[in-house]
Amino acid sequence: MLVGYARVSTNDQHLDLQQDALRAAQCDDIYTDTASGAKMQRPGLTDALKQCRSGDTLVVWKLDRLGRSLPHLVETVRDLVARGVGFKSLQENIDTTTSGGKLIFHIFASLAEFERDIIRERTHAGLSAARARGRNGGRPAGVDERKKKAAIALSRDKERSVKDICEIVGISRNTYYKYTRAEDKPAAASKKPKNAGKLATGDKA
Repeated sequence: MLVGYARVSTNDQHLDLQQDALRAAQCDDIYTDTASGAKMQRPGLTDALKQCRSGDTLVVWKLDRLGRSLPHLVETVRDLVARGVGFKSLQENIDTTTSGGKLIFHIFASLAEFERDIIRERTHAGLSAARARGRNGGRPAGVDERKKKAAIALSRDKERSVKDICEIVGISRNTYYKYTRAEDKPAAASKKPKNAGKLATGDKA
């Protein structure tokens, strides 16, 4: 069974184009998502993944329709392959049910791992440089500002998993959530109103 998936943003007019291509590829069912807002909620993708059974193939029009980042794309396809489900991208002519398609996917997986390594090395290099300059002095115990900033920056990539971020930065899940929750809290007012504490009185003639 071929299960199609299409995704567009609110400003994208290519949903019909994707659906037509998926129908031409003989997809039995087609699931769609329209992205809106900063957080990507994809009920269509969730349903499509649930629909796939061993021996089925998930078909997309283009790779970036499935994952907005390489690590997320690789992670999703790996999960499909582990379940015995194939993956096919029409524009790039990738089909993991063929030997050539498997080879291309392994290359993508290697690139994703390379990206993780580069980010991890840069993060660790920054931490080492900060320690060498003595910038950790005077900070609260248990709080590493470099790691905190790195975790918050990576968390803005909604397609990157918490597990990936923790491995890259070198922190635990509890520490990750502590950092990101602190970032989400609204800043408290730092100054009182100029007239705070003064008794309002009328002007005398």
